[in-house]
Amino acid sequence: MKILTIIGARPQFIKAVSFSRYLKNSLDIQEIILHTGQHYDNNMNDNFFSELDIPKPDYNLGVGSDTHARQTAKMMIGIEDIALNEKPNFILIYGDTNSTIAGAIVGAKLHIPVVHIEAGLRNFNKKIPEEINRIVSDSISTLLFCPTETAVNNLKKEGITSGVYNVGDIMLETYLFYKNKALKNSSILDRLNLKPKEYILCTIHRASNTDNIVNLKNIFIGLTDSKEIVILPIHPRTKKIINQYKSIKKSIGKNINIIEPVGYFDMISLEANAKKIVTDSGGVQKEAYFDKIPCITLRENTEWVETIEQGVNQLVGVDPWKIKESINIFYPQEQDYSKQLYGDGKTSEKIVKILNQYHCERSEAISE
Repeated sequence: MKILTIIGARPQFIKAVSFSRYLKNSLDIQEIILHTGQHYDNNMNDNFFSELDIPKPDYNLGVGSDTHARQTAKMMIGIEDIALNEKPNFILIYGDTNSTIAGAIVGAKLHIPVVHIEAGLRNFNKKIPEEINRIVSDSISTLLFCPTETAVNNLKKEGITSGVYNVGDIMLETYLFYKNKALKNSSILDRLNLKPKEYILCTIHRASNTDNIVNLKNIFIGLTDSKEIVILPIHPRTKKIINQYKSIKKSIGKNINIIEPVGYFDMISLEANAKKIVTDSGGVQKEAYFDKIPCITLRENTEWVETIEQGVNQLVGVDPWKIKESINIFYPQEQDYSKQLYGDGKTSEKIVKILNQYHCERSEAISE
C-alpha cells in the first residue's frame, strides 16, 4: 500500500507526526510525504520537522503565500503531477487548510480514494475559509476519520454516513507522546523569566482577526486591560499587520510580551504552565483542554463545541470587555475536565487497521 500524505501548515505537521511514526513500523505501507509549502517561515516548518523527527518530505512545492484561489491552484497542479507519477493507493489529508482542499480535489478527480483525518468539524460559519475547506473536502472524501462523536453527527446531518469512523483525535496522540519530553527539554520559562501559573499565553493568527485592524486592536485592548502578564508568540501575519499600523502598536500594553514563534516543545511548556490560554486557534483550544487549562477563544464560534459544552472554554469574540472579564474571572472546575472527549490516544492504530481492511477489499474487488 502506498499513501501520499499532503501537509502544508504547522497544525498538520503536528497531526502527521504520530501517524507517520506509526507507519514506520509497518512493512506493508509506504508513505510519500508532500509538503505544499503553505507555511514557509522557518519557525513554522523546518523547526517542526527536526524537533518532532518528522520524516523529511519527499516533495516540497514551495507555493508560499498568495490569494486563496492562486495558492490552491498552485497546490493542485503540483499535487496532480506527483500523484500521477507516484500512483498512490490513497491520498491522505489533514484538517481544513488550502492544502487539505487541494489534495481532496486532486484525489477525487483522479479517482484515488481520499482519506480525511479530522473530518466532520463544523463551526457553521461559511465566511471562514476553513469551513469551506472542511465541507468540500468531506463531501468528496472516501474515508472520513472523525475526532469526536459530534463530528460524526455533523456528517450524518449532511447525508454523509459511508466510510465515517470516530477514531479519536490524532493531536491527543501526538501530545501524549511528546509532553513529558517537552517539559523536560524546554527551557522557555527560564529564558523568559516566567513562573508557572503567573502568565497568560495568547496566540492570534486567524485572518478574521489579523487582517481586520479594528478586531486586532480590540484584542490588544482587552489583553492590556486585564493587567495580567501576557506572552504572545507572534505569527508572521500578525507581526506584519502590527508593524504596518501605529494605532495597533499603541494599543499594546506593557504587560504584553511579544516573542518570536516557538517550537512545539516550547509551546507545550508554555501551555502547560499557563494560568489561562487566550487564542483563536483550534489546535491550541484542544491542547488547553489536554492540559486542563482554562481557554478563552477569540472567535464567535468554534469547531470544538465539546469544550464549550463542558464549560472549559469561553467564546469572547473580539470584545475588549469580554476578553478582560474572561481573563480575570473565568475559572472552570476540576470536574469539568473529567470526560474523555477526544479518544484514548490510539488514533493511528485504528486508522491503519481500517485502511488495511479497505485496501484489501478494494484490491479483491478490482481483481474480480
